[in-house]
Amino acid sequence: MRTFTAVVERDTDTNLYVGYVPGFPGAHSQGETLDELQENLQEVIEMLLEDEQVTFSTEFVGIQQIVVR
Repeated sequence: MRTFTAVVERDTDTNLYVGYVPGFPGAHSQGETLDELQENLQEVIEMLLEDEQVTFSTEFVGIQQIVVR
């Protein structure tokens, strides 16, 4: 079992949730609900992992808040 971190945003034009896994090319999806997005991302990741030559270009470290005055 592997765990991946997804960045999730909400598209205000479509009201869809959009998610992607940083550093994992092709690991992105969308859904009408957060549960649907999670299921869709899981399917995409499982499909991508079937390829034995998966290459991760970055490693997720975390998030930061930036204050601008």
